[in-house]
Amino acid sequence: MGRPKMKPVHGTIDGAGRLVIPKEVRDAASLTPGTPLTIRYIDGRIEIEPEPRAVRIIRRGRVHVAVPVEAGEPLDDDIVRTAVRATRERNRGD
Repeated sequence: MGRPKMKPVHGTIDGAGRLVIPKEVRDAASLTPGTPLTIRYIDGRIEIEPEPRAVRIIRRGRVHVAVPVEAGEPLDDDIVRTAVRATRERNRGD
């Protein structure tokens, strides 16, 4: 199912080349000041996404789990569901 798509919103680029991302988009993407971003130019489009958190793999009992290297806010269920869905779609080639 997924989240409904947002209607397009407009941002600007200032004289120093900084992109202003509208609050509505920042809120929907859970972007906060200082969030590291990956920016790509692909086929005439600019893609911006939050960088994944650095993790280390540790053993807990019989399983291995990823633990964040730096402390941060816990991920809420909505963010986890979105990430799982996106990963599955990428793996299917959607």
